Amino acid sequence: MNITLNHTISVKDYNMLRKAVNWLTLEEEQARRGIDNTYYSVCAIDGDKTIGMARVISDGGYVVYIADVIVLPEYQGKGVGQLIMEDVMKYIYEVISDGAPVMVNLMSAFSRESFYEQFGFVKRPTKEVGAGMFQWVNLNN
Repeated sequence: MNITLNHTISVKDYNMLRKAVNWLTLEEEQARRGIDNTYYSVCAIDGDKTIGMARVISDGGYVVYIADVIVLPEYQGKGVGQLIMEDVMKYIYEVISDGAPVMVNLMSAFSRESFYEQFGFVKRPTKEVGAGMFQWVNLNN
């Protein structure tokens, strides 16, 4: 396995990764808008196959959201997610933060919280902050 990283992804590969982990696949235009409005992305490539990715979304101020951390199931547990997250966190620390305080958020898949704790993320709720929340809008159109 010779993994390289790049910083672009096609809609086809994006939806392939999403489908591989049983996430919703998106209509091409919706996926394109999301990809085009991504602040930073990283893709793990094995040969010519996209095997993992993550996206960073930011307001350019102090809020950063890490989205779509995906690794193909057959590559999970082999350090690919670690490589992707190290790249993302390096970018956040060096480029986005530039020494200023930044709140980095993510939503972990169920029972995957310990993976993110190694990068300094704190599982919610705590004594200081409540649980993270979300809602789907127009899921069943």
